[in-house]
Formats: sequence, C-alpha cells, structure tokens
Amino acid sequence: MKKLLTILLCSASATFGLAQQQTYFSNPVIHGDLADPSVMRIGETYYATGTSSEWAPYYPVFSSSDLVNWKPEGHVFDRKPDWTKSSFWAPEWYYHKGKVYVYYTARKESDNISCIGVAVADSPTGEFKDYGPVVEFGKEAIDAFILEDNGQLYISWKAYGLDQRPIELLACKLTDDGLRLDGEPFCLLRDDERRGMEGQHWFKMNGYYYIIYSVNGCCGPDSDYAVAVARSKKLAGPYEKYEGNPILHGGKDILSIGHGTLTTTPDGRMFYLCHAYSSGNNFYQGRQPHLQEMRMGGDNWPYFVTGEYASMVQPMPFTDCVQKPAFDFADDFTATALRPEWSWNYPYADVKAELKAGNLLLSGSPKQGVGTGNALCLRPVTADYTLETAVVNRNESWKGVVMYGDDKNMLTLGCEADRLKLKAVNDGKEMVLADMKQPASSLYLRMSVKDGVHCSFSYSEDGRKWKELEYSLSPEAVRSLVRWDRISRPGLYQQGDINKPAIYGYCRLLNE
Repeated sequence: MKKLLTILLCSASATFGLAQQQTYFSNPVIHGDLADPSVMRIGETYYATGTSSEWAPYYPVFSSSDLVNWKPEGHVFDRKPDWTKSSFWAPEWYYHKGKVYVYYTARKESDNISCIGVAVADSPTGEFKDYGPVVEFGKEAIDAFILEDNGQLYISWKAYGLDQRPIELLACKLTDDGLRLDGEPFCLLRDDERRGMEGQHWFKMNGYYYIIYSVNGCCGPDSDYAVAVARSKKLAGPYEKYEGNPILHGGKDILSIGHGTLTTTPDGRMFYLCHAYSSGNNFYQGRQPHLQEMRMGGDNWPYFVTGEYASMVQPMPFTDCVQKPAFDFADDFTATALRPEWSWNYPYADVKAELKAGNLLLSGSPKQGVGTGNALCLRPVTADYTLETAVVNRNESWKGVVMYGDDKNMLTLGCEADRLKLKAVNDGKEMVLADMKQPASSLYLRMSVKDGVHCSFSYSEDGRKWKELEYSLSPEAVRSLVRWDRISRPGLYQQGDINKPAIYGYCRLLNE
C-alpha cells in the first residue's frame, strides 16, 4: 500500500509537472520500529524521539521541517545513565526557558523498578546531562508528560499498571527547574472500565483541560490500541470521558494506533504523532510513527480529520511538501563516527565498532552467561529488502550477516576460519544449516528478506555473480525471530575473540 501510494503520487507529480502540488501523504512518516513517539516544534523545525527499549544507543532523534519527511540526527544518550538498567521507554520532549528536557522511562539498576528520569540539553541534538529519577512511585511510574499552566510546571504519569487495581493517570507540580516533584501527586483520570490507560497528552484549550490517552492492548498482532479523550474545566479535574470514545482506532490497513503527542504548526494547526502497526507483511516493521491531523469541534471535543478510523493516507500538512519514499542505506565506513542508524542489543553484549581506513572492525564482549556474539543492526523500514556486505579478512571469529532477534534467536551466514556456514539459533539451541569450505579469502555476503521475516542467503567471490545457499527451517523457528515486544533487525555479526574482529568493507540495505 505504502509503495503503491508513493508511486502514484510520484507519477502524478511527473505527469502534471513541478507546479502540481502533492496534497496527500502516506503513513508511516518515520519508517521502522519507533514506539511511543514524542514530537515538539522549536521555531519551524520539528523533533521526534521514541522508545528504544533494549537497543542502544538510547532514544533515536529525528528532525523535520514538514512533519512528513524525517532524518536521523543521533540519540538522546550514547551511553545509558548510570542509574539505569534497561527498558528505555516512552521519552517525552519539553522545551522550557531555552533548554530541551527529555523525561524518560527506564528501570533502575538497584531494584529493576521502572521510574521516570530527566535529562537536559541546549538543543534536541545536543549532549544531554542526566539528572536521575524525578518520579519514583510504587511498583511502576511510566509515560511522562509535561504541562505548563499559568507559569507552573506539572508532570503526569501512568501508575498502578502492575497492581490489582484500576490504572490511574497521576500528576504533580514540578519545581521551576523541572527536575524534582513539588508537592503531593493527585489523580487526573482512572481506568474504572479496566480497558487499559496510558500514553497521555495533556493540554489546555478553549477553557478546558484535555487528556488524549490510549486504551486497550498496545502490542502484538492481536492488539486493539485506540485513542480516547477526556476534559475538565479544572486542571485537577474531575475529567469527563467523551461518550464517543475512542476517537481514533485501527482501520483497514492499521492494526492498532495510539500513544503519541501533539504538536502545532506555526499557524496553530494540531498534529498527533503516535505509533501504529501496519497490517499484513508490513507488521514486521513494528510500531511505526503515524501522523494524524486533529481539530477541535464546535462542541469543544477534538476529532481527527480522517474520522475515527485511522487512515494511511492523510492530507499534506504544508502545500509545498513532497513526501520522499523510504530510504535505502549505504555505509562505506569512511566517516569519523558510526552513523546513527546503527544499533545493538545492549543487554547481551558490549559491542565494539571501530572505523579504520574505510573499513568497519566489529567485535565485542558478550555479557556473562550469553553464548552468542555481537550484532550491529539496522531498523528495517520495509518488508522486502536486501542486506549486502563484504567480509575482507579471515580469522577464527565468525564474520557475516545476521537476522537478529535476541541472544537466543537469530539467523546468520558467516565465514569462520576457512569455512562458510549458515546457522540458526532458536530458543538458545544452535543449528548448522549449511557448511562448506570458504571459496575465497574474502567474500561478499547477501541476505534477502521477504515479507519481513523470511530470509534467503547468498555469497559471491566478485560481488556480481551470486550463489544462493539452500536450507530448511521450521515455521516455528522463523516465527521465533519476532515477538510482540521486539522486531528482528538485519545487520552484521561477529562471534569470537575480541582481538580477532570481523572486518567489513561496506554495507548496503536496499529496499524493494
């Protein structure tokens, strides 16, 4: 659907000339898994970030001038804050007195409880200074949002999600510097229906305080995530839930949708950036950021311009905007630093990636008890793509391409000593699927992915003539690569001595 729409729109532009404006765009606007997106505008530039979960670096940052085309800028954190352990979820931007704040969820190293931390920088792409936890509440505090009302800062969050009681959206005053709570928490909204409640956006308009929030199940192929709204004349409530809830839920091409934030254009229009799954094979790109325009009705209840059913196709925010297709990726490793598109599964290995003389040297140290190696991965942005690389050295370490789920689930084709092997790791059990003498000292390796998860592997001695390896793997083992809370990622892989790295000459990911 996405590709067809892009082709049709590009064809229309070519037919009618450059003067012809593109009036619609197609979701997602940021391709690839990026749940719980937060968006803000500074001047005429928009910035987005979202959940990175167990992938490092932490909280990818994107920028845009038109809300439709986004480019990667880096990450909030290159190294995780000292107090944190894992589960880097739901970051929330806030711009206050010339500083950029990010309120983020993470588990504490000390007790594994999720709480909300805060970090501050001079710009969204600058270096953030972490100030540690700002909200610690019971068994869990997640999904921060900030509201300024009459000069007073407030923070809201989801509470009681792990308790045998209704979830509540709580709030509390913040100190003026935004770094600490000031007073006692109070309840904004309670999930009396036991549907689920999280991912709130809190704002004031036309004499009302509004809470846009998510209901139902968030994740997986059976999820039914949706967006609801409540309002109150008073900040502390009581809040009235809209009788027509939900105001946005999945449509024909979208399985579920929710957990986002609003931003405004310079002329005051409102756009909601949230995440959604795509149906069919595109499910395997994960929860991708979708843009939906929201307006306020005459009854002072908000609504979405395309109706209550989420639509892939939306009116273009700006008249001079043309949507670009999902980008291919190419890295010749000549930069001075690793590009921001690369990521690694930090709970299982301390990955070492060094750029030297136009090559990537990949190694690392697996964590204690981990029997697999070091994967340097990319977020897939389409369901069908090809990853290609050149292995330019020979040693006893494994060197090759990988479809990586986690430390217990992967598929990899690689060179090991003088052998070329294809192996699977399924629920921690390793299976060699192909094994042959390495035909040359250096090899080109290719992995082609169809429907988001089905992989074929090929090798070449010259980068032009390719030979595919035949193998058999059960449907259950294939499905193990993708679970509700993580989408498998393609990438480069090394397993072995940290002093015997895999050396790669380039890497390309081409979307079909």
